[in-house]
Amino acid sequence: MSPGDTMAPEIDRELCTGCGDCVAVCPVGALTLEHGHAVVVHAEDCQYCGDCEELCPYGAIARAFEIVL
Repeated sequence: MSPGDTMAPEIDRELCTGCGDCVAVCPVGALTLEHGHAVVVHAEDCQYCGDCEELCPYGAIARAFEIVL
């Protein structure tokens, strides 16, 4: 990952049911529902707080982490 790159959660479309819970809990409105699935539409606003990942009952949202040595 390069400096200035935006980190955002990854959403597994196979697991996402489109319930919208993650959209409702996102404090900055970075997520929305499109075609029945959650998507990150404002990655630049994402605070990477993890609320969406923790709330998703289907495990469809994951935050990647970079290992820094």
